[in-house]
Amino acid sequence: MNMQTWTMRVKEYMKQNHMAEPGDGVLAAVSGGADSVCLLLMLKALETSLGIQVMAFHLNHGLRGEEADRDEAYVRALCQRLQVRLKVAKEDVAEHAKQHGLSEEEAGRVLRYQWLEKTAGEFDCHKIATAHHKDDQAETVLMNLFRGTGLRGLGGIRPIRRLSEDQTIIRPLLCMERQEIEAYLIEEKEAWCEDSTNRELVYSRNKVRNVLIPWIRENVNDRAEEHILKTALFASQADEYFLAQAEKLLGDVNGETADEISIDVEVFDPQPEIMKAYLIRAMIARVAGNSKDISARHIEAVSALDGPGGGTAADLPYGLRAIRGYQKLSIRKAIVPKEDRITSDNLKMRVFAREKDLAIPKNKYTKWFDYDRICDTLSVRAREPGDYFMIGDGKTKKLHRFFIDEKIPEELRDKILLLAEGNHILWVVGYRISEYYKITDATRNILEVRVDKGEDYDRES
Repeated sequence: MNMQTWTMRVKEYMKQNHMAEPGDGVLAAVSGGADSVCLLLMLKALETSLGIQVMAFHLNHGLRGEEADRDEAYVRALCQRLQVRLKVAKEDVAEHAKQHGLSEEEAGRVLRYQWLEKTAGEFDCHKIATAHHKDDQAETVLMNLFRGTGLRGLGGIRPIRRLSEDQTIIRPLLCMERQEIEAYLIEEKEAWCEDSTNRELVYSRNKVRNVLIPWIRENVNDRAEEHILKTALFASQADEYFLAQAEKLLGDVNGETADEISIDVEVFDPQPEIMKAYLIRAMIARVAGNSKDISARHIEAVSALDGPGGGTAADLPYGLRAIRGYQKLSIRKAIVPKEDRITSDNLKMRVFAREKDLAIPKNKYTKWFDYDRICDTLSVRAREPGDYFMIGDGKTKKLHRFFIDEKIPEELRDKILLLAEGNHILWVVGYRISEYYKITDATRNILEVRVDKGEDYDRES
């Protein structure tokens, strides 16, 4: 197959999936590997015929030393030769992973997409192109299957994914296999960079790619990947069908406001279990704006509600609550108690020198901290991955475990204000402080933090 045939296949795939319109700016994520180099070359070759403007982004993860710098230098030279506008960013992915309790692989993915969205905004690009291909699709379907998934997960990577009203991720190479990508680059006489970590079996995906799939191909069926892709396409079509049916049912019978959506139980109850699951997910998405964090456990909890005389309510992510009455099943935003509606504007701080015989306040919403132990800038925020505090004897406790142990409802956890130094929490406002920052005999300067919101916040702890 010649270069022109491959290029035309990608062009037709992009048109079939409405990936780009004339006048679109398209930001390509370019690592320097074969897949992303092929993506950039393909988009550049189609720039005039599609009426698009191609730009590029590269993230130096700082994980592979000289090899990472080599990749960056290659991408810079490639974009200069192709006359493609390029943005390069550098991140300490290992440190980010450590601070947020993530694997380096996941931390790299999070940072990469954050930078892609930011750069797309700077470059006025409405489309972000990534280099996922058919082999990635097969690996993703298997990974989702092993972890446990429904039709959506079995459908694998979608050709397009909307991030917001202004930004959409597109995957033009999902119509190509890895070997075709390499053949295209060889035909183009274009080199690429090899990432040595792709061969390491530390990562689960590498084990699937380098061990499992080759074994299946050799011992089970040499066309296994082809069959996986056909199954993924069928699953994605089924997922879209059930979602459309759920939206149709809700459009016909729901009662809906900005904070609540309801469906008559006489409509909901006769539905097969799979349709009930799609109805619940669609209802949550309408009220919350998305349903990414909704798991099978949440769906089952709502499905199990049988109304007055049995289970009537279930807590959900995004501060939502499912309630079943005699006539309706509703998903609504939970009413947050006044005590939990504290904002950063309500926190007042002052630093003063410690005087002899000062009595430490016992008020729940006024706390003193050893100011001399604070080394970095403090922030007032909601929870983040990796947050912790000290519980004594040098031991630490993860914030998410504290929330679980204290039985704080899931929908309220993102609303609880935290005073933090990095990921070390000084104060879970309204609950407890870290032992590390407590006043001791050696304390010379005191930081006082007080919630200033009237007498309701002036109770004794």
